[in-house]
Amino acid sequence: MIQDFADWLVYSIMGLDAQSHLGAAVNFFFYDTIKILILLFAISVLMGIINAYFPIDRLRNYLTTHKLFGLQYFFAALFGAITPFCSCSSIPLFIGFVKGGIPLGVTFAFLITSPLVNEVAVAMFMGTFGLRITLVYVISGILLGVIGGFVLGRFKLEAYLSDWVKQIQQNANAEAGEWESERTPFMKRLPVIMKDAWGIVRGVLLYILIGIAIGAFMHGFVPEGFFEQYMSKDNWFAVPCPYYWLFRCMPTLRVLCLLLMYL
Repeated sequence: MIQDFADWLVYSIMGLDAQSHLGAAVNFFFYDTIKILILLFAISVLMGIINAYFPIDRLRNYLTTHKLFGLQYFFAALFGAITPFCSCSSIPLFIGFVKGGIPLGVTFAFLITSPLVNEVAVAMFMGTFGLRITLVYVISGILLGVIGGFVLGRFKLEAYLSDWVKQIQQNANAEAGEWESERTPFMKRLPVIMKDAWGIVRGVLLYILIGIAIGAFMHGFVPEGFFEQYMSKDNWFAVPCPYYWLFRCMPTLRVLCLLLMYL
C-alpha cells in the first residue's frame, strides 16, 4: 500500500521516470519516510500506553537502590536480544525507558543489542553456520550491549539529553501523578499519549529525513556492483564495504545512528 502510494506520487504526480536514478532515489525516499514515520508513531503510542499502566518507576527505583553488580546491563541487553524489534521500533522503546527515568547506561545496553541480535538472523545463522557460530554471534551481540551500556553509563550523559527529551520526562512525571490520583480512564489518557507520541516524532523528524536522504542517494545513484570489486580477501577495503551495504539496506539503522547523535 505504501509502495503503491510512493509509486503514484513519484511516477504519476511528479512525472519522474521509474528507470532513472533520480526516480529510484526519490521513490525510495518517500516510501521509507512514510513507512518509518508510521512505525515510529505507532510504537511511540504503544510505549505511551505501556508507560501509563506499567509501574516503570518501580523498576527505576529498584535499579537505582539495589546493588546488582552489573547484572542490570546484562538483563537489558538480553531483553534487547529477545525482543523482535528493528531499530525503528527500538527508538520509541529507548525513549520510553528514558522517559521512565531508567539509567541511560542500562537503556543503551538494550538499544545496542536490540538491532544486533534478532530472531531472523539467529535462524539464518543456525541454518548456514550451525550452532557454534550462532552462539558466538548471539553472545558477541549481548556482550557488546553490556560493555557499551556500562561504558556509556560511566559518562553520566543524562545532563546532555536534548531539551525535548527532558520535557517529555517532566510531562511523564506530572501525568503519572495526576492519572494515579484521579484513576483517569483510558479514553481520556489516549489523546495525551498520542500528543506525546507526535512530540517524539517531531523531535527526531529532521534526523530521520537526513538519514533516509543519505540512503536514497545511495540507492539511486551508487551502482549495485560498485563496491563488489573492492571486496576481495586481499583488499583492505573489503572490511568497511559490508558496513556500506548495511547502511544502505537498513534505513532504520541510519535513523538510529542520527538519533543517538541528537540525543
